[in-house]
Amino acid sequence: MKRTVRTFAAVEINAAIRSTAEKLIESLRPAGADVKWVEPQNMHLTLKFLGEVPTNEIPHVCDSVARATAKIDPFEFEVRGAGAFPNATRPRTLWLGAGAGEEAMIALHGHVEKALMKLGYRKEHRRFHPHLTIGRVRQGGPGVQQLGELLKEQSDLEAGKTTVSHVVVFSSELDRSGPIYQALGRAKLGTK
Repeated sequence: MKRTVRTFAAVEINAAIRSTAEKLIESLRPAGADVKWVEPQNMHLTLKFLGEVPTNEIPHVCDSVARATAKIDPFEFEVRGAGAFPNATRPRTLWLGAGAGEEAMIALHGHVEKALMKLGYRKEHRRFHPHLTIGRVRQGGPGVQQLGELLKEQSDLEAGKTTVSHVVVFSSELDRSGPIYQALGRAKLGTK
């Protein structure tokens, strides 16, 4: 039996946003850039990546996330605007960004992170930017510039809204075909 599990906390997205993300990916493929696209069933909004967590600590992680989410009421979150980190000119991570509800998602992240810090997990030093990763550029090449141009054309894309009512603690097992996610725990918002 594995002694550690690659773990993260995330918010799931609805089918409508997933569908819009899939259509966006199809519109970006013709650029010909070497991109590892995220499989639709694996799309989510990551709140906190924990890395390898000892299996005996998973219940404590789930409990901490549940305590953190209990303090926040469910809210609407809008996914909008395509972009890339570090930017569209030099894209590495391709994403859909945040519209309405961004501040609430940042607050949710803060509560989850603070709760997990009490278990010894480090605070992220970069500012949290809610986003839905849709792909990662593997290497530069002739298609990267065109990919950046296509992304800029989608900077105002409206991908839809979702109700954020729970946070899921996931395990991530890396496989040749891509990561396989499994829910380890679900924490409802607003259960004060």
